[in-house]
Amino acid sequence: MSEQRNVIIIGGGPSGFTAGIYSARANLEPLLFVGKDLGGQLSFTTDIENFPGLEEGVTGPLLMDVMKRQAERFGCEVRVETVTEVELREPPFKLKTDAGEYEAKAVIICTGSSARMLGIPSEQKFFGHGVSTCATCDGFFYRGKVVGIVGGGDSAMEEGTFLTKFASKVYIIHRRKGFRASQIMLDRATSNEKIEFVLDSTVSEMLGEDKVTGVRLHNTQTGQESTLDLDGLFITIGHVPNSEVFKGQLEMDEEGYIITDRKQHTSVQGVFCAGDVQDHVFRQAVTAAGTGCAAAIEAERYLAKLGD
Repeated sequence: MSEQRNVIIIGGGPSGFTAGIYSARANLEPLLFVGKDLGGQLSFTTDIENFPGLEEGVTGPLLMDVMKRQAERFGCEVRVETVTEVELREPPFKLKTDAGEYEAKAVIICTGSSARMLGIPSEQKFFGHGVSTCATCDGFFYRGKVVGIVGGGDSAMEEGTFLTKFASKVYIIHRRKGFRASQIMLDRATSNEKIEFVLDSTVSEMLGEDKVTGVRLHNTQTGQESTLDLDGLFITIGHVPNSEVFKGQLEMDEEGYIITDRKQHTSVQGVFCAGDVQDHVFRQAVTAAGTGCAAAIEAERYLAKLGD
């Protein structure tokens, strides 16, 4: 027997918990599934100093815990379950998790995205301790320091240029001589005196004890190994939207990001989407929270039209 709810929110990051706060305050009695990682990408972020209203800064896990408790205080029920199957063709929408089956009159998808990583063991050890996937989030902490960027696309050039506002030196490490970056972004990076390119090279290991002190590089042409002293390393080789379970049921772009209109409506009436699973441009906690708010308001309006 499926458990029936007004609204089910899938995902426990800033967009999900904001949607939980707003839908709970609208007396919709939402149910929110956090999945395996409470807070999503923010659960791996040590310091957040650019979230409005938090003057002294806060750790990612603490911010997510505060949002979770705030949502629960207004009546949002939070369960640590992972959604494994969905049927979104028509309401009531059906969902299966690793613990049960559910039906919902409206669904808000907030499953986020995952940064592509290099796939070496040491990057997990140092994530949040010298390894980052977001220069906008963490660049401030490297004022006067030497950092590296891994990547060859527009994101690598943009984040490398951004980091020169803080770092004394920025190395852009790329596996070949050619770049995917647009010419204007590449020109901007190559003309910056703080940026130096390390080409035909991949990172084979990150060095240090409690934090990153350097990297070991592998030359893709000669096979030689070398080391490069760094205070931090930013990985900018793209993100993957966590949208696999929704494929074939919602309209997506070629990368798998769920397509929404300006009011967070998906291609299925009654299904809304917020946060990084539909945003491949900004990927910030504050923008994710804003879209979570919008999605919850629109879900409330949708249910009101149904007379529920």
